[in-house]
Amino acid sequence: MKDSTGKVLNPLQQRIVGALQVDGRATWRKIATVLGEPERTIARYGNELLTSGQLTVAAIRNQQGSVVSTFSCLPGAARLTVESLAQREDTTYSYLTTGIADVVTEVHYDGDVADILTLQLPATPGISQYATYPVLKYFKTIRGWRAGVLTAAEEAAMLGPYGADRTSWTPNPELGPQDLQIIDILKKDGRATVESIARQVGISETSASRRLETLLSTSQATVRTLVEPRLMGLPIEAQLWVETSPHLIDELGTKLSALPQVRYAAALAGDYQLLIDLTLPTQIDLYRFLTAPMWGEGQTRIRTAMVVRARKRGGRLFEIG
Repeated sequence: MKDSTGKVLNPLQQRIVGALQVDGRATWRKIATVLGEPERTIARYGNELLTSGQLTVAAIRNQQGSVVSTFSCLPGAARLTVESLAQREDTTYSYLTTGIADVVTEVHYDGDVADILTLQLPATPGISQYATYPVLKYFKTIRGWRAGVLTAAEEAAMLGPYGADRTSWTPNPELGPQDLQIIDILKKDGRATVESIARQVGISETSASRRLETLLSTSQATVRTLVEPRLMGLPIEAQLWVETSPHLIDELGTKLSALPQVRYAAALAGDYQLLIDLTLPTQIDLYRFLTAPMWGEGQTRIRTAMVVRARKRGGRLFEIG
């Protein structure tokens, strides 16, 4: 995907993105109806966004566990490290960040994670040290992020059959070869039609439709709409590493996940209890967020790291220049 630094999508483009954030597989006709625009206009703008790489709709396979890892890099090696991590099949995002960690990534896995943590990640090129934080619970994934460009009524009208966000799932380790092939197709194109899926897998459209419904309804795969936040007028992105009292974790995580500024919220095991990713229009807005009374007095500490560039989001690579 293209980063398109410095550009901001026009209002209608942003509203199309907003509609696809709610339901990435929605037809252009449905989007046109909800937004009150001609279908041909919506289809033209939507296809241009997808073709240009400014917008991607792609699936991710939900797995048994995930771990967030932070890396401090040797001088000048941060881009080598973020690139190496982004190229891994099991990473969902890889960011260049400010602060004590130069690179942050999330790894999804099934089964025993010992080999990944003790052999693979420590061998990442360019690092001087690293730390790992198993994800205990998601309060919000990027599937649930909304850029705030639709009204509440429009969001409700756009809601698809698989809901707004899934923060927990039960992976099926015994998916058949055809199911895995369908997921791979959706990873490349989350809007692939049933006809296209059937043709590529070599099964009937009825079988393809049934398998697709099962995979999505049981959250074996989740379709996400991926866009660089700066294209939506939100150029400031930060990760908040939160230390708080155990009895506040669930309340605070739930409260933060409901805020429109928050794209991602997870409870971690380790020195930090919560990891929050948020996007905002300006640094002043970030300051106001950090100084809001919701954090409580003396019970919560926050380490703030700015996201300098994203090399990978939602399992897809981004150009970072």
